Amino acid sequence: MKKPAWVIEKERARRAAAAETVWLFGLHAVRDALRNPAREKLRLMTTPNAAAKLQDAIAESGLTAEIGDPRKFAPPIEPGSVHQGAALEVRPLNWGDLASNCMGDGQRAPRVVLLDRVSDPHNVGAVLRSAEVFGARAVIAPARHSAPETGALAKTASGALERQPYLRVRNLADTMGQLKEMGYTLIGLAGEAEQDLGPTLAPLADRPVGLVLGAEGPGLRERTRETCDALVRIPAAGGFGSLNVSNAAAVALYAASQS
Repeated sequence: MKKPAWVIEKERARRAAAAETVWLFGLHAVRDALRNPAREKLRLMTTPNAAAKLQDAIAESGLTAEIGDPRKFAPPIEPGSVHQGAALEVRPLNWGDLASNCMGDGQRAPRVVLLDRVSDPHNVGAVLRSAEVFGARAVIAPARHSAPETGALAKTASGALERQPYLRVRNLADTMGQLKEMGYTLIGLAGEAEQDLGPTLAPLADRPVGLVLGAEGPGLRERTRETCDALVRIPAAGGFGSLNVSNAAAVALYAASQS
């Protein structure tokens, strides 16, 4: 019997995802990926100088580096990328499902970050780095219209991509609903909100909290805003400017870690 078109398309998408690879670059990103046993590593290209700096990590990984002339070093990455003489082809990480990452460890109330269509890989990389520093359980973003796992994202994350769960979900609002069922209070950041971040977080010290941030410019989408339990602002001195999304995430994560 002939398979339905939707089944064929689903199988094709699954095969494409299995074949997908990413080129990481930069010493920190490559070193941490080499040392990550959960990362499937395929091909390593380095200059002699980078190979010397990565010697221990290369030995741990079991890979053999392709060492080339620095003047002709040309890994298949975006021209102009600051690769520092190291590039590593890998498969994207699989962090598992929402519940296993966000339930918490029973020692402290978990915190997560949700990004609503934040597509700049540098911003997402910086958010991942802050999430790791302040102990967030995961960074969550929609699979479409958000930054995928790329070399630029990994380099900005400075190794955090290998340790900080980055969950790409089909529907952000539905995922927010699942988090609510798990006991999370969802706090959206919006510059026009009337409540301040600190006082809103204060009574939530012992409860799971999700911090929801939107892309610069459009901010949170309507359904995302409606799904939040509260909208808050980061108070500023006077009316001067605003923080970009990665800086706002760092401030909010710090405040949540202190509540």
